[in-house]
Amino acid sequence: MKKTMVLVFLLGVFSFAQTPKDTLPKAEVSTTMQSVNINGRTIYLTAQAGTFEIRDENNKPIALIGHTYYSRGSERRGTSTQKRPIVFAYNGGPGSSSFWLHMGVLGPKRIVVNDPISTPAAPYKITNNNYSILDVADLVMIDPVGTGLSIPVGKAKFKDFWGVDQDIRSLSLFITQFLIEHNRMNSPKYLLGESYGTFRNAGVMNTLLNQGIAMNGVIMVSAVFDLRTLLFPPNDDLPYIVHFPTYAATAWYHNLIENKPDDVYTFLDEIRSFTENEYTPALFKGDQLLDADKTEIASKLAAYTGTSTEYWLKANLRVTASEFFAEFLRDKGEIVGRLDSRFTGINQDLLAKDGSHDPQSSAISPAYISGFLDYLHRNLKVSKKLTYSITAGRRKGFKWDWSHEGNKRWGTQAAINTGIDMAQAMSRDPNMKVLILNGIYDIATVFYGVEHSINHLGLTKEIKDNIIMKYYEAGHMMYTHQPSLVKFKKDVANFIRSTSK
Repeated sequence: MKKTMVLVFLLGVFSFAQTPKDTLPKAEVSTTMQSVNINGRTIYLTAQAGTFEIRDENNKPIALIGHTYYSRGSERRGTSTQKRPIVFAYNGGPGSSSFWLHMGVLGPKRIVVNDPISTPAAPYKITNNNYSILDVADLVMIDPVGTGLSIPVGKAKFKDFWGVDQDIRSLSLFITQFLIEHNRMNSPKYLLGESYGTFRNAGVMNTLLNQGIAMNGVIMVSAVFDLRTLLFPPNDDLPYIVHFPTYAATAWYHNLIENKPDDVYTFLDEIRSFTENEYTPALFKGDQLLDADKTEIASKLAAYTGTSTEYWLKANLRVTASEFFAEFLRDKGEIVGRLDSRFTGINQDLLAKDGSHDPQSSAISPAYISGFLDYLHRNLKVSKKLTYSITAGRRKGFKWDWSHEGNKRWGTQAAINTGIDMAQAMSRDPNMKVLILNGIYDIATVFYGVEHSINHLGLTKEIKDNIIMKYYEAGHMMYTHQPSLVKFKKDVANFIRSTSK
């Protein structure tokens, strides 16, 4: 009797010990056949949408990563499939899922939105994407942990993935293990990130290179590398300097520049010259700037932005992005967009110092979210029992760890800069190319901030020549603007073709 009880007890303990492993959520993938027509040519695709289990360095499962993988033809073809480029793409946030790029420009279907005005409620138009990159490469859309269908498993927690280095590690693990699983390790490989995704790209490209996986190319959409260019901390003039050209571009677009040049890029060259030779030296002087000189600079700042000299004097020549949103069209009772300053919205508080919301986000978000969820479950056949998380920001306890190992050798920094990682990767692999796409009306990640970051990486001329800069007359998501959508496809396709030979 006692032996029986002991045996039962031991079996119970054994069963209990096995329970966590047995109850780990399993990766699920829905496979469907899709197609896209590009320039009159129909391309047939295998679409695999769902989750992929990644393991840590000790081979233990730590997460299910949500993704959609579009491949042309069958993987059974082996060598022929390996020659086709593969692009790993994601959005930013941090904490955003990848549906923006997925349905805006990269995938086989595209959400059609009004630009630059608000898109009415459903039914939304989901159409064939003639501007997809699927004619030149296979595509993997990735949702970082906490977004999309991506969740931690086993002993891992969400916080293990929510941070600069944690995020870089987990996505590097995914890319490596995905390449192995799908026999794509010898394919031409690319990263494509938008916004924080470019900040992530700089870290991932260096991490993978250090692990023996070199990228053929890295594509940065609406880039940021040095976070100082986005923040407005006390006694730091840099963010004011790098934002000013975008304020001026916004005024040019809204016809608030007297005798404005016909060409916006000619105008921006003038603004760059003023910023470097007059505005920056004036800010550097601080309270030693003479009153007469301060008034002269304020009048030029006002003229270039369609605002008043008095406003710039009250601001001590320093206007934050949020302050600009509220002030720029205050007389009209409007605010301008952060992601795209071509968009305008109603300003309900004409005394407000800061912008109340982002008109561009309000104008397009419902169309993108509803349209994508319909496509995910109806076309890609992903189970309706799985909840797709648009943003990790909605999850309880979401908090990002902004420390970064790559910056430690430079000592304490006011803000993290992964441009250092990019510079290291490009210097160690002189064949690696980087394509940076900039929207000139993007006040979320300003183009002059990118230029400043690139110019301060300490790259040799040969390596710096491997960075290609392109500009678009649109904002953060330049692909909502039809002419920029056409240019986006041309620039990215040409980049992939030229670097995958």
